[in-house]
Amino acid sequence: MSHETFGPPSFSFAHTPAGFRFGAVRAGVKPSGKPDFACAQAIEGTTAAAVFTSNRLVAAPVIVGREHLRRSGGRVRFVAVNAGNANCATGEQGVATCRTVCKAAALKFGYSEQEIFPSSTGIIGVQLPGEKLVAALPHIAAQLGETAAHVQQFAEAILTTDTRAKIASAEIKIGDRQVRLLGVAKGAGMIAPRLVPHATMLVYLFTDASVASHDLQKLLNDAVQPTFNCISIDGDTSTNDTVLLLASGTSGVSVTHAAMEPGLDAFSHALKQICGSLARQIIEDGEGAGHVIELAVEGAASAADAARIARSIASSPLVKTAFAGCDPNWGRILAAAGYSGAAKDPGKASIWIGGLPVCRNGQTAPDFDKDCVHRAMKERTVNVRVSLGMGNEICDFLTCDLTAEYVRINAEYST
Repeated sequence: MSHETFGPPSFSFAHTPAGFRFGAVRAGVKPSGKPDFACAQAIEGTTAAAVFTSNRLVAAPVIVGREHLRRSGGRVRFVAVNAGNANCATGEQGVATCRTVCKAAALKFGYSEQEIFPSSTGIIGVQLPGEKLVAALPHIAAQLGETAAHVQQFAEAILTTDTRAKIASAEIKIGDRQVRLLGVAKGAGMIAPRLVPHATMLVYLFTDASVASHDLQKLLNDAVQPTFNCISIDGDTSTNDTVLLLASGTSGVSVTHAAMEPGLDAFSHALKQICGSLARQIIEDGEGAGHVIELAVEGAASAADAARIARSIASSPLVKTAFAGCDPNWGRILAAAGYSGAAKDPGKASIWIGGLPVCRNGQTAPDFDKDCVHRAMKERTVNVRVSLGMGNEICDFLTCDLTAEYVRINAEYST
């Protein structure tokens, strides 16, 4: 099995959809003084769909963003993202600050407040200095643009512990017209998204297709499940996770869920490829990661069981540290599958690491060569295949190892 869903890392943004302008400035939220306020402007009529974190502790911008999408009927004109402060666990004051920034942006650009979509990422439990963002809005207005350089500025300003920007794009032909898609993401730690419709990782997707908000929501739900919902760096689900999809309609190509709609499959596939590329880029940039682990679980009794086992293995500290040390300790993988809660008969399970057998029918594989597997685990990307023998359901999952560098980064995050 292979991770074709995720595809190879892509850093291209040659295809920027029309109808959007991007920019970023230094608002003074990040102690480093780096750009920390990124904004995207959309033309009138732009439709929107979003998924958010399933964590019961949600940040103020998630609360306000959900409300604005509901009140606007799925319309967004302006996206305002600050990095360096999550504006989470900040009580009523945090929500009020978020609303203040949205009101100021609406006034500055002439939109309704409900057309402003806020996001935040950074440290939890510290009040957001909203006055700094409000003061930065005139600078944003003067700086917005449509070029690749502007997209790059947006992508870099939303980063926290990331080491690089995460961008992907695609261009597809529907009928005799071209449709473009662009995705920008951030995330390197606190990554185990469990996104639900109503998903610290922030993802912003843009297209020039014309799509009604309810159709856009269906397309987004389908795209996040096999991509962002199937990755994990450390097993922690953020309070701020958000995936936002905007459609400007400037291409003149309409995409709907109507029966026999030409272009629906092509658009859906391209959207999944964009999400898959961004998901992989997030794992590739995992905090302190030395190995990317392509995990394939097959033969599960149900799709839910396959996903449950994959997530259990991918989130196990013992499994992750074994890969950090290139230690072919396959028993940890089997144990993580066993405590997942999914239906499983250990006597039917087999495991391969790097294509090499390590476990067969719940015991050490007769042809297990520890030295060969150890060498295979030294590769940057390592494939792990787990066959359960319980049914026909599968799950592809992407994760990384857990290193001392990850501990160092997060031990000192707030100090």
